Amino acid sequence: MSRQYRRGKREEPSWGIRRVQRKRGTTTSMHSRRVRKPTPRAKGMSEVTPPVEREVPGDIVLQGTAAAVVSACNEESTIDRVLAELEKLPLTDIIVVLNGCTDGTRSTVAKHHPSVTLVNVPDRLGHDVGRAVGARMTQADIVLFVDGDLPIPASDLLPFLHAVDQGTDVALNDLGRHLPPYAQQDSVTRCKAFLNRVLRRPDLGASSLTAVPHALSRRLLDQLGSAVLAVPPKAHAMAILHGMIVAAVHAVDVIKTNRKRTFNVGKGNAMEQLIVGDHVEALTAVFQVAGYSPLGPVPTRVDVAKGRNAQ
Repeated sequence: MSRQYRRGKREEPSWGIRRVQRKRGTTTSMHSRRVRKPTPRAKGMSEVTPPVEREVPGDIVLQGTAAAVVSACNEESTIDRVLAELEKLPLTDIIVVLNGCTDGTRSTVAKHHPSVTLVNVPDRLGHDVGRAVGARMTQADIVLFVDGDLPIPASDLLPFLHAVDQGTDVALNDLGRHLPPYAQQDSVTRCKAFLNRVLRRPDLGASSLTAVPHALSRRLLDQLGSAVLAVPPKAHAMAILHGMIVAAVHAVDVIKTNRKRTFNVGKGNAMEQLIVGDHVEALTAVFQVAGYSPLGPVPTRVDVAKGRNAQ
């Protein structure tokens, strides 16, 4: 092979590629396909892994009957998806409480979900009152509670039904893994955790009946009455004081997906003040039922700090 010939071969664009291929023991030509370089991510941008949607078993069997209560206020854009997931579950009844709706929520439910029970409350009384009203409309052994603005996969709702079906009275959403560090938590989260510590249930963290989804047993509803659900922290405290089985059974991230509204955005917003007030009412009820020192002395700030830092 002459020097001039070798020089000409080196000037070919594919000469270096074929040389590397021969060294690696491959003869496949890279000219047979286009090689596209990946688009570089911006600095600091993390990879997004698409969520894996788990399938719901087609043969779900519960020992008792189950119903779902959906509190909705102008949820025309989401109510169809919420009900579609609930209809995958073995529910004897789905009750939608229209809480002062002025949009097309009612017509959407009536048109696409004719088997759903609709309860129309003309005035906006709040989601909590809606849950109390819905709970009174059913005699099912298990009552699952969700909101009309949060479509949750049926696979994430099933654990709450199973927990109550197996003996739990209050199956709570385990929010612990979705919460920020203590210094970044809002007043509502701190109130939830403080109430649980007063009740000597630090294992519950900030899990509470204030958050959906959750499920309740017929035993609890018959003993405490559905009206107590209008103040979720109070119902939560009474359940523990009356010896009910309360547990955080499954984690569903409803913090990031919660619909932003004018009354629940910003520090000290109206919703935050309402929930903090509910916790004050719950603590008052605890002291009335169990005395000034329920289940032992109220933890000091030092006790709370020690417990928090030990986690």
